[in-house]
Amino acid sequence: MADWELRPAEDADVEPIAELRAVTMRADLERIGRFDPDRVRQRLRNGFAAEHTWVIEVEGEFAGCIALRPDIDAHWLEHFYLDPRRQGKGIGSAVLSRLLERCDREHLVVRVNVLHGSPARRLYERHGFTVVTETPVDIFMLRTPR
Repeated sequence: MADWELRPAEDADVEPIAELRAVTMRADLERIGRFDPDRVRQRLRNGFAAEHTWVIEVEGEFAGCIALRPDIDAHWLEHFYLDPRRQGKGIGSAVLSRLLERCDREHLVVRVNVLHGSPARRLYERHGFTVVTETPVDIFMLRTPR
């Protein structure tokens, strides 16, 4: 696996992250008939909070991001995107493990939602998330601290 690190996101990271979101989500959104190139980027911009987001850098280059947003009864894992060229090499799993280790130490419940048919569901299941509920589009999952 390549060397990677997390750094706190900055407001200036929003556009590279919005672009990466469009790239990584395109196939899943097209599959369900919901891909709109402008909307996919704008939804990221509207929900971006640098204070809850980390940028993933691989060998010193921007490679993705992950966010953990506090809510009333849990934290939401959001905006977890990894450059497709970096996928399948263990980086995403390692990033998720590090974040969840922190959540375990702080006794945080974590929620995530994925689109039906998304391969990300398997990643979350391997890390202890279980399905709580489903809609025609989304699967909502939960992980309690270990």
